[in-house]
Amino acid sequence: MNIRVIPRLDIKGPNLVKGIHLEGFRVLGKPDRFARYYYENGADELFYMDAVASLYGRNSLVEIIRRTAHDVCIPLTVGGGLRSVDDIREVLRAGADKVAINTAAIARPELIREASRMFGSSTIVVSIEAIRHADGSYEAFTDCGRESTGVDALQWAMRAAELGAGELAVTSINREGTGKGFDLELTRRISESVSIPVIACGGAGCVADVGEVVLEGKADAVSIASCLHYDFIQSHEMIDDDFSAEGNTEFLRRGTSSSKISPSSLAAIKEHLSENGIACRMN
Repeated sequence: MNIRVIPRLDIKGPNLVKGIHLEGFRVLGKPDRFARYYYENGADELFYMDAVASLYGRNSLVEIIRRTAHDVCIPLTVGGGLRSVDDIREVLRAGADKVAINTAAIARPELIREASRMFGSSTIVVSIEAIRHADGSYEAFTDCGRESTGVDALQWAMRAAELGAGELAVTSINREGTGKGFDLELTRRISESVSIPVIACGGAGCVADVGEVVLEGKADAVSIASCLHYDFIQSHEMIDDDFSAEGNTEFLRRGTSSSKISPSSLAAIKEHLSENGIACRMN
């Protein structure tokens, strides 16, 4: 089975943003431009997440998804603020192929069963945002990593699979945005505990990290943000976009990235996977 490489686009308002540990979001650009570029350069899927949806109790990506679905022909997964079957139906009608649910699923796990029966299990991705504690345990968090639940992340992963989830998107909050690499233990333990695909999220700092989470973390897919976004910014002029009223744009104006993150293209990532004997779809 081919390993999927999935650019993740965190959205706040009209803009693509990026944070560290799922907070401190910085404006990077307009998501349409990034999405189109990733589609044209070999992305297997796109993962859109409304970064503030749970905070405000709604998902605001419908218009962005409509535009993206018109321009790209790869699967789109949409998450953030989806609290009911009706919410899921709305984003699917807008052009999404899958939905990612977290906060509402932990609050009412039966939503997973209801949604998978109505739309098909392949449509339902359960997003697990986990923090590793000092004793080595992992706790699932909600509201984009803001709220503690007291729920063991590994136990929750198994229950979500039993309830009908088609995939799990597993994010290490400790590693997210840091460029320190994925949490291999978290990914591996969940992958070995469930029979459905696991998407590793949070921590990629270079192409080697991607291969490592597949080989050692046993991930079925890898979701990447900073490495790809910074590569796009370095190779594209952003002067046509107006961000004067969009919050923290200093990072974008400086044109720099974290010293811990090596900008990488989709082609470079897939070439690395192929060189290490990992099957993937080449562009």
